[in-house]
Amino acid sequence: MRRYATLKLAAALAGAGLAQPVLAQTPSGCENMQKYLLERQTIVQSLGAASKAKRKLTPQQACSTLGRLVNNGNATLKFATANQDWCQIPPTFIEGMKADNEKAATIRNQACNAVKQHEVMQRRAQQQAQQQQKGANPFGGSDSVTGGPMRVPQGAL
Repeated sequence: MRRYATLKLAAALAGAGLAQPVLAQTPSGCENMQKYLLERQTIVQSLGAASKAKRKLTPQQACSTLGRLVNNGNATLKFATANQDWCQIPPTFIEGMKADNEKAATIRNQACNAVKQHEVMQRRAQQQAQQQQKGANPFGGSDSVTGGPMRVPQGAL
């Protein structure tokens, strides 16, 4: 929890512009960290606003937004790990970021699996509806009255 609070504080400071004097003292090339954190903060704010809204996110929207969050976390972790010494990034920040990103990935996987299950169920429902329509045709097969396919009388009438 403390690690997550550190991440939120870093993102809030970067978003509020309070980190600008610190960035002036940081080595060149470390500005990308602020860009990643600002993007992450924007994504988290959109998720927070959606959770407070009357109309909740659909599984498709959640899958997409959480996918962006996880991709941002992966990019941030890659940058932070590669530039940890140069940009003086504390190891606790990286550990906390890994834990947060793993949680986000788990939730994203659940949302995306719900989308896949929904699509499968829709496909099955469409197939069943098509089969029922075929069965309702008196010239095309079985119906509920005769219990089987309709037969054409044989022989002379």
